[in-house]
Amino acid sequence: MQAHEIDYHIYGEEMQYVEIELDPQEVVVAEAGSFMMMDNGIKMETIFGDGSGQQSGMLGKLLNAGKRMLTGESLFMTAYQNQDLGKRKVSFASPYPGKIVPIDLMKYGGKFICQKDSFLCAAKGVAVGIEFSRKLGRGLFGGEGFIMQKIEGDGMAFVHSGGTLARKELLPGEVLKVDTGCIVGFTKDVDYDIEFVGGIKNTLFGGEGMFYATLRGPGIVYIQSLPFSRLAGRIIASAPGVAGGGKEEGSLLGGLGNLLDGR
Repeated sequence: MQAHEIDYHIYGEEMQYVEIELDPQEVVVAEAGSFMMMDNGIKMETIFGDGSGQQSGMLGKLLNAGKRMLTGESLFMTAYQNQDLGKRKVSFASPYPGKIVPIDLMKYGGKFICQKDSFLCAAKGVAVGIEFSRKLGRGLFGGEGFIMQKIEGDGMAFVHSGGTLARKELLPGEVLKVDTGCIVGFTKDVDYDIEFVGGIKNTLFGGEGMFYATLRGPGIVYIQSLPFSRLAGRIIASAPGVAGGGKEEGSLLGGLGNLLDGR
């Protein structure tokens, strides 16, 4: 066991937070801005990268932290260590309404791939890196680009999703077609690619975009009903006085719809 073995409890329904119980000297690492509360006796320290110890020396740490920049995350993460003699607790909250997903990496073959902004926290020893796509279509049209996050190790990690969460277990060869923004993450054996919707009417007037993701089993896939990008897009589209505000999403007929409903 390389990663620290932590206990946890998830509270709430729509706005969840996860409470991590740390034994003496145990450490949990979290994204900056996810901290909610902690007991006295826990020391908080800002570190380069994920603190997994897989990279040694200053150059290795800089390379490890630099990879995080490619996913749009900060160079730094925050480590929380229990320096007291008894058990102490620290809690982390989701940044928007949805569900927190506990990922036991030992059950998933030591690796889990997720969208760039879904990682919340993990036991120290779990490595948070980048997963490059080797498929041109997935990179150009997949919504997540060429880069996704990969979480590796043998400990517990936690990712968050928006809205309601669906867990799908795909059999070998079984295919699930998903909106690209609705993917939370999947296990390492799932084959992920992008497929063209097809059809002139679907492309120009469907309002669902030109591409969707195809996920081929075997493996486990987590799907979210409300990606943050979709929520933010609806808010911006409805906000008066904002550039692009008041426009319908997706369809070329959005302007006509605005005229018909008085906007």
